[in-house]
Parts: sequence; structure tokens; C-alpha cells
Amino acid sequence: MEEEFDPQSSGSFFDFKGFLYRLLSYWWLFLICLVITFSIARYINVRKVPIYRETSLISIKDDQNQMFGGNTSLVFNWGGTTDKVQTSIIMLKSRTHAERVVQYLQFYINYQKQGKYNIEDVYGYTPFTLKLNDSFPQLYGKRMTFIDEGNGNIRVKIPFAGGTAALFNYSTLKPSSITAPNADYDEVFQLGDTINTPFLKATLLPTDVYPQEGQEYFVSLGNFNGTAGRYRGIGVTQTPRGSSTLELSLVGTNKKRLIDYLNASVQVRTEEQLRQKNLFATKTIKYIDSSLKTSNVDLDKALEDLNKFQNKNSAVTLSGGAEQISIALQDLDNEKDGLSRQLVYYKQLEDYLRTRTDYTNVPAPSVSLIDEGSITAGVANIVQLALQRSNLAYTAKEGNPAFRDLDRRIDAEKEVLFENIKSSNRLIKAQIANLNRQIGQAQGKLKQFPKEEQELAEIQRRFTISQEAYNLYTEKRSEAEIIKASNVSDILFIDRAKDVGKGPIGPNTKLNKVLAGVFGMVIPIAFVLIIFFLDTKVGTPEDVKKRSSIPILGTIGKSKRSSGLVVRDYPRSAMAEAFRGLRSGLQFMYKKRGVEGAKTVLVTSSVSGEGKTFTSMNLASVFALSEKKTVLVGLDLRKPKIFDDFELENDKGVVNYLIGDATLDEVKQKSGINHLDVILSGPIPPNPSELIISDAMGEFIDTLKQEYDYIVFDTPPLGLVSDAFELMPYADASLYMVRQGYTRKDMLGLVNEKYQREEVTHISFVLNYFQQKRKYGYGYGYGYGTYNNGYHEDDAPTGILGRFKKLFTRRN
Repeated sequence: MEEEFDPQSSGSFFDFKGFLYRLLSYWWLFLICLVITFSIARYINVRKVPIYRETSLISIKDDQNQMFGGNTSLVFNWGGTTDKVQTSIIMLKSRTHAERVVQYLQFYINYQKQGKYNIEDVYGYTPFTLKLNDSFPQLYGKRMTFIDEGNGNIRVKIPFAGGTAALFNYSTLKPSSITAPNADYDEVFQLGDTINTPFLKATLLPTDVYPQEGQEYFVSLGNFNGTAGRYRGIGVTQTPRGSSTLELSLVGTNKKRLIDYLNASVQVRTEEQLRQKNLFATKTIKYIDSSLKTSNVDLDKALEDLNKFQNKNSAVTLSGGAEQISIALQDLDNEKDGLSRQLVYYKQLEDYLRTRTDYTNVPAPSVSLIDEGSITAGVANIVQLALQRSNLAYTAKEGNPAFRDLDRRIDAEKEVLFENIKSSNRLIKAQIANLNRQIGQAQGKLKQFPKEEQELAEIQRRFTISQEAYNLYTEKRSEAEIIKASNVSDILFIDRAKDVGKGPIGPNTKLNKVLAGVFGMVIPIAFVLIIFFLDTKVGTPEDVKKRSSIPILGTIGKSKRSSGLVVRDYPRSAMAEAFRGLRSGLQFMYKKRGVEGAKTVLVTSSVSGEGKTFTSMNLASVFALSEKKTVLVGLDLRKPKIFDDFELENDKGVVNYLIGDATLDEVKQKSGINHLDVILSGPIPPNPSELIISDAMGEFIDTLKQEYDYIVFDTPPLGLVSDAFELMPYADASLYMVRQGYTRKDMLGLVNEKYQREEVTHISFVLNYFQQKRKYGYGYGYGYGTYNNGYHEDDAPTGILGRFKKLFTRRN
């Protein structure tokens, strides 16, 4: 019992074996792709400039100066160390920072030389370096040649051809131009000399690099903004994550350039961070200096008045009671003066906050001896938020929502601070009013004493107030100076960038070779896979098997003969042997079915060109060679072909017989092969289908069975007309030709559906034009038409490649 065929499951089956053989048939494509990919990998590994990665390690520490903790009257550490690490990361990656470092190192100067394959960056590897005078415009964008002529002599050559030369001032970052010389510039300088031209002002400094006489170096001044932009790619990561230790990394083609940038980057940031850290002390000192100036004037005036009075009234002194009252007045005045300074500070602070937009320069409240917690905290919060906003400006544009959030928070802090200032002002004014009453009372008591004593007491009081104010400001200035001097940066070097002999990180030669191998295999596999899925033609027996339950009777190889009658002309050839195998298969079918007497076989195909006529002619010939009376009947009434190969006239044939215009003896012809007759189709009729289904066709076949042992029908293709289906009931066996690489896979569905519905029976496929070493790769033994095992003749190999293949086959 035959296994039931499921076309859906069979259609979704992936022919892995077929795909594998298809891959093997494209071995040459794998070879080509591997050669190309490995050539590319070698080119990259050999010619690409090595890429290096250098690192440095720093720590962001909490630098709280213990000398100025809670007992210190001046405090400048607004906001503590919150977000110091994140701020440092942002700053180190900012464009502004990169510009400072590039300016510091003059990295816009390019040093190059011609390498074996490429122009190489030789920064740090030249026997000289240029130190530009930044205050002058310099020649921009033109390659200058510096030639080492030995003995410390450097020849400088600059090509000019008139016109204008572009200049760029790397200090002001502004371009300009001058009239260029009409001839090339060519001068020799000694190391240490100054180059002073209208287009280049620099000092030629020696380095520790050993000079190579005759070596040419190319020096050019590049784009400042572009250079700074490239170094924004510096990597800054917390190591470990969340810690205050930062690893700075940079990738490039020049080790010394990377190392210098990393170290200079930390140095520039350290100096800038220290400058910002000292900013409060600097502003406070400036504020104190202005107050000292005023206090000094008041003190000088009071001292002058005291000296004048004493010179005029040298005998006048304060009595005991007057001196006590004077001391009490001085204490009250000092207290009032301190409160008045607070009022002045509050007024200045309020004006500052209402008129300025940058709040990072707010003077410290402690300068005016303000220890009100709400005021100090409010000022600290505003300064901290202002610093955050200032740092944000390095990485974000002004329209960023983060700016609006910070501005909102600053405004809220300001409103709270204004309310606290108003409340403190009311309290201070009440205290001053009370002090004024006490001062008035004391002054009233002083009036009881002589006028000269009253005047002396007043002068001494003003002198004492001025002197104490001056001493206070002097003390505060000293504290600020000490704080400024003791400040250190929060950035601490752990490991400086250094060349420790690490190899390049790229190109990764091993990885490139692996990728070459992978791509060299994947590309052809993908190509073959696409071809495999897009191939709509039958290529292997598996293609037939998975689309139909009709069995395959045999295979016929590709004929390299010019003759269509290979069995007659080359009876010992592999092709003839294939037809003998096909004959054996048919005889087995007849025996299995119990067919007695004359036997009929029908040969058809999907479309023209699949070998239907070729097979029917040679199959009939191989039956005749077995000394069986055989007749080949041409039933392709629309497109007859048989007569050409047998060199017969097609003037009479089946059509004449069916219409009663000729007898059997009149239509049959000798083929030139013993025991084989041929009945051609005859003239093309207007109604071939009607003739096929006529009763005369049945009578015609019955007559043939009485005279012949084997009857071979050459019928039209099934995919074009239905004649073959009408003739199948007359056939004991039907052969459906499937040509490798020609027959469409979906054409098999038509005959398979009829086979499944048992509308056609006793049908088998024959795989024609089969080549086991073609792109399909199969060599199944359904016939003998593709083998040469010494039992039959085969085509002699032609050409050098053919002889080589034959030699290789014999050795195996």
C-alpha cells in the first residue's frame, strides 16, 4: 500500500541534502569570496594605521579645610561637594574644556611624515617643535615642509604662487588674509631660532628626539574648532561605578598625543576648578578691600581730629565719670555700627539679586558678621543652584528644560530670601532704635561735664569706632587670604597617562581574519540559499519526490551527441544504456500488472523542449534492438518532429488513417532500424483534439496491437493541450518527462492532482537531461545515463580541464 502523499507538508519540506549538494557545486564561489575577504583583511591589517588607547586615573575628593570649620567666621564652601563627580565628568567632556586643552597644548599644529603606506601623525616624534606666538595671525591650512639638514639646521619650505594666503589668529579665533608671496618660501633656521614672517611667527624649539638627516616633516596649522571637537570624545567613566574615582580614556593613532592630552586635560581642569573654588575668597577680598578703603579714610579723619584737639587742648582729659560714659557710648556705637553694616549688606544683597543674572559672585554674609541661619542658608542655596546652572551651560543649550527648572528653583529661593531679609531688617531696625535711645541717654549724661570733655569724648568715640571697623575688616581679609592660600583642587591624580608599552587595540588582526573567514563563507551561502529558494525549476529527484507521489522510473543524462537517435548510432554509449535501464523498468511494470500481449507506452511532458520526442524515439529503438516488433507512433498532431530524425516524409500518417484517407500499410514507414516501424503524424489537421478522441483512434490502436509487440506513443505536452490525457487510457504505462533545470516545479502539480484523484494511472516520471555534477549535485541511480564504469563507451574528454578531470576520476 502506497503511503498517502500530503502536498502541503511536502511543499514546506526543506531539502537540506539538496541544498548541501548545491553548496558543493558552487565551490568556486567560496574560493573567490574567501580570496577577496582575506585580501581585504590583509589590507586592513597591514595598511591601516594602528589605533591605541591610553588611560589615566583621578580621584574627586571632598576637600574640606579643617582650619575653617564651624568655628571659622568666613565660610566659602557653598553647597558642599554635592554632584562633584558628575560635574567633573560633564566638564571634562565639554567643548569649552577641550578648547582650553587644545589651546594649552597648541594641538591645532599637525606634525606628519610620509610612512610606508600612509601619511603618519608624528607628534612627539620630531626633533623640533613649533611654539606659536598666539598674539599674531598664523598661516592657516597650508602644508609646510620642514627638512632636517643635520647639525641642528631645519629648512622650511612653503609653497606660494601669489594671490592671498589665509591666516588665523588662534588667540582671538578670528580669520584674516594677506597677499601671498609670488615665489615659494625657502629658508634655513637653527634650532632655537625664531621664525618671523608676515605669515608665520613661531620659535623652533629642539626636542629629545634623535634627528634624522634628510627626513622631511609636514607641518600645518589646522582648524581650531574641528580639533577641539574631536577631543570631546574623551571617555570618562566611574571606576567602580558610583565611586569618586574616574578613568579618563582616549583612542587615537598617536600615543604621545593621547598621553599629553590626558595629562594636560587633568591639569587644565585642576587649575580651572581651583580658580572657581577660590572665586568666593577672591570676591570677598575685593569686597573687604573696598570697605577697608572707606574705613581707612574714616580712621585717618578721626585720628587727625584727635591730634588737633590734643595739640590745642593738651591739658584736657576725661574725668572718671565722663570716661565711663564714653566707654559705654563706644560699646553702643560698635553694636550699632555692626547692625548698620548688616543693613548695608542686606541692601546690597537685595539689589544684587534683583539686578544680576549671575549669582555665583555673591559676597559671603560672614563678611558683615551675619550669622542668621536662614540668610546664610538662602545665599548658599542660590549660589549652589547658580553653579549648577553655570556647569550645565557647558553641555546644554539655553532652551533646555533643565535651565527652566534651575531658574524656577533660584527664583523660589530668592523669594524666600527676600522675605527673610525683610524680617531681619525689621528686627535690626528695632534694635538700632533701641540703641539710639540708649545712646541719647548716655549723651544726655555726658552733657553734665565741661564742653572740652564732651568734645574729647566724641572724638575718641569716633576714632575707636573707625579703628575697630578697620581692624575687623583687616582680620576678615587675613582670614580670606589664608583660606584662598590653603585651598587645593578636589582633583587628585592616581595614575598619570604613560606609555607602558601597550600594543594597539586596532586593527584587531585575529578578529579581522576570523571575520574574513566568516564573511567568505556566509556570503556564498546566502547567495546559494537565495538561488535555492528562488529556483523554480526541477533540479533533483528530491524536487520531484516532495511535490508528487508519482514514482520516478529512471534518469537520462545529457546527450553530447549531435544525433537524436543515440541508441541506433551509439548502441554502447552511456545514453543507450540509460534507455536499456528505462526498458527494464517498463518491463518490470508490465510484469507486475500482468500485462500480456502487445504493450503500449505513452511519452509526454509539461511543455515542449523537455525531451519527450527524443525519449520516445530512443525508447522505441531500444525495444527494437531486443528483436521485438515495435512501432513508434507520432501523436503530436500539432507540432510533429519525428520525421526529421528518421529522415522521412511526413506526407501521410496518423491523421490520414483516422480520417480514412489511408490504410495502415500506407502510413507506416521503415525506420532503418530492424524491427522498428514509424507512423508519423501526417499533415497538421484543423481539429486534432477531435481526431484523438474519435472512435477511429481506438480502432487504430487495436490494429497496432495485433501487429506489434511494443507500441510507443509520442504525444503533445500536457501543459499545453489535453491530448495526452485523452490518450492515457490506451497506454499500459505513461512516462512523464521532467527535464532538469527546465521543467517548472509547479507544473508537476497538475499531473499529480489527477494522479491523486486516480484520473490517470500507471504513470511514472523520467528525469531527463540529468547531470550529477551540475549545480544540483545529485547522482542517484535511477538509470545509467550519467555513469561510466567501463561497461560502455563515453565521450572522450576535450581540452586540458577535461583531461585533468578524467585523470582525477581514474585515480579515485
